[in-house]
Amino acid sequence: MAERSYRKLFWGLAGVGFVVDQVSKYGVFRWLYNGGTGDEYALVPGAFDLMARYTREAGSGFLRTWSGAMLPAVNHGALFGIGDNGDGVAWANTLFAIISLVAAVAIAWWATRRSTRQECGLSAALGLILAGTLGNLFDRLVFGGVRDFMYLHYESFKWPVFNVADCCLVCGAFLLLAQAFFGKSPETAPSNARQEMAQVR
Repeated sequence: MAERSYRKLFWGLAGVGFVVDQVSKYGVFRWLYNGGTGDEYALVPGAFDLMARYTREAGSGFLRTWSGAMLPAVNHGALFGIGDNGDGVAWANTLFAIISLVAAVAIAWWATRRSTRQECGLSAALGLILAGTLGNLFDRLVFGGVRDFMYLHYESFKWPVFNVADCCLVCGAFLLLAQAFFGKSPETAPSNARQEMAQVR
């Protein structure tokens, strides 16, 4: 019997997640460029906005300027702006870039393990986490920080601005947590099957 493998699911989610993240960032920041001053668009009035902010620094190179001549304002910290207090910006971005790179390598290695690639939920979780990690790592290497544009708010509730990569990371983390609590190790399946066959005999 052929070995069950979810390797394509892992790489598919990682690739699609990364592409959707980058397309959404470049697209929204280009759409809301507004001469370099940035703009907002209420996707769900009073609850969910798309927003783009820019610095007064002119960029260079296709990857940095496709959305506009002025560089976008970025988050130098971690997920949802954690660690972005305005102090030691270059140091913080470098630190998080290194952490992201190490995490990406570790996740890719983890996904190659036989027990991992045989488990659908675990492969999906790692694929989403890798997509988010690579999406924000790309921003850190190209822009010196992460481009955020999704703003969730309602009356006095204001969630930190985020992006598609952050969504992938959060969804992947919750799926990984669910897998840890409710998932079944694929390595136990063959042994259980052998026990059942032995009882029948």
